[in-house]
Amino acid sequence: MRLVFMGTPEFSVPVLDALVEAGHEIAAVYCQPPRPAGRGKKDRPTPVHARAQALGLEVRHPKSLKSSDEQADFAALDADLAVVVAYGLILPQAVLDAPRRGCLNIHASLLPRWRGAAPIHRAIMAGDAQTGVCIMQMEAGLDTGPVLLREAEPIGPRDTTALLHDRLSSLGARLIVEALARLDTLTPEPQPEQGVTYAQKIDKAEAAIDWTRSASEVDRQIRGLSPFPGAWTTAGESRVKCLMSELAAGQGAPGRVLDAALTVACGSGAVRLLRLQRAGRAAQDAETFLRGMALPAGTQLGER
Repeated sequence: MRLVFMGTPEFSVPVLDALVEAGHEIAAVYCQPPRPAGRGKKDRPTPVHARAQALGLEVRHPKSLKSSDEQADFAALDADLAVVVAYGLILPQAVLDAPRRGCLNIHASLLPRWRGAAPIHRAIMAGDAQTGVCIMQMEAGLDTGPVLLREAEPIGPRDTTALLHDRLSSLGARLIVEALARLDTLTPEPQPEQGVTYAQKIDKAEAAIDWTRSASEVDRQIRGLSPFPGAWTTAGESRVKCLMSELAAGQGAPGRVLDAALTVACGSGAVRLLRLQRAGRAAQDAETFLRGMALPAGTQLGER
């Protein structure tokens, strides 16, 4: 098929690769514009932009698709279908209607649960036992369209957003290739009205750890916000990101380090911190971290 691909972050790259490997013609790749990054604050292309250039594909990165000129340029691509995955811009109706067979979205949740911007983070933070990927026909509403294919993926007790992100990206790549191959025989299923939840964009204000919460809530916060923005606490004057944890036995004053293995008491129960990062430093496992920053039993975390 002749496709337009629309995606921006690393999550979208395996999908683009899979479409190319499956033999589809990519008429153009749409992504977010390059943005300043790094110490020099030079414009850096997005992961999809860089990969599309490496593949020799035409790249377009408009700031908006609302203008009639942008919509006409999109329609002129004469595509059979658009594949959209974590693109980052709302598609006007004129864009949704332009490809002959519409637009398909790859969404990283089991719709209608976790419509919206941050479905992977929210699923872990909520303690869901599973999530998955849906291939959805796009319409004007936010992730409201009928679903062509879906597949579940379990969420384990050691899963972080980073780990789950990579598995769901691979799953989405496989499912979209299957959906395109079976497009004439798949029956779109409307989403049920029951069970709708919204995955609001992650606010950095959510990243501060409140040790008075239960151990399970703190553990899910740490894993759900890893690697970005990273749940954090304070140790004296230092801010420390906590990037991996597990539930542990123990009790004490919330935020108190209980032993040499970095077990920390919560409002109920305790968590063991497994991976941490100081400002300006690389992430480290707990044993290595403690060689450079002692946090002995009795240390109080979270005091500001």
